[in-house]
Amino acid sequence: MTTHVLYNELSGNGTGKTKAEDVKKFLNGKETVFEDVRKITDYNSFFAGLKEDDEIILCGGDGTLNHFINDTEGMTYENPLYYYPTGSGNDFWNDLGKTAEDGPERIEKYLKDLPFVEVNGMKRRFLNGIGYGIDGYCCEVGDEMREAGNKKINYAGIAIKGLLFHYKPTCAKIEVDNRDLAFKKVWLAPSMNGRYYGGGMIATPGQDRLGDEHLLSLLVFYGSGKIKTLAIFPSIFKGKHIDHKDVVQIITGHNITVTFDRPVALQIDGETVLNVTTYTANK
Repeated sequence: MTTHVLYNELSGNGTGKTKAEDVKKFLNGKETVFEDVRKITDYNSFFAGLKEDDEIILCGGDGTLNHFINDTEGMTYENPLYYYPTGSGNDFWNDLGKTAEDGPERIEKYLKDLPFVEVNGMKRRFLNGIGYGIDGYCCEVGDEMREAGNKKINYAGIAIKGLLFHYKPTCAKIEVDNRDLAFKKVWLAPSMNGRYYGGGMIATPGQDRLGDEHLLSLLVFYGSGKIKTLAIFPSIFKGKHIDHKDVVQIITGHNITVTFDRPVALQIDGETVLNVTTYTANK
């Protein structure tokens, strides 16, 4: 039996390989092979090369998970598949109620029947959520800062500056399971498969990724000015923003389409897509 630890060196702001080494303390001396997940170009061949009693531990952040679920789309995981977080946000891990002290977790059940998003001519599965609005803006600015050489990205700081100075809310037309809705001054309109996204924001506290009804939850944060929005925004890190029912709505459904009146950035499990006017999420 061999444990194959698949790590992403880019996760955790470039600390992914070092953090993946920490998984050894949970393996009790098992034979272990570390492999760079970015060098696996053919997962069919990779899985075919495993022995029956081999196991896999995927190490990375939410972006690593997103690439894995899309790169293995349609495949069956015959060997035990575990996940160990080495990212910076680790929203999936938080949604499972896990902490830094917990060891690798079996994840096959969480990867079944995942929702997908269609945006700008592409279709991708997602694990946690689709961010659209100031959350997408934060990812766009964070990417620019990272390309400029900044290793520590403060997304909360980006959001606050965006709320005060740079980001302008939009008008949105929304369709949820054939229900047509319209909102003005929309700051956030993410569709969520889990509760967490954006490095700790509990966007949709009531969302259950394994729910029997297979629903997505759409958060709409709308109608408020900069100062009120800034006052409410920090409460999203505790899921208390939903108490402000005059400016926050949670709408559940299987098919969600959101259209803004101008192009903005969107993020899929933390991966940025630029110049988006509309997206459709389905589960």
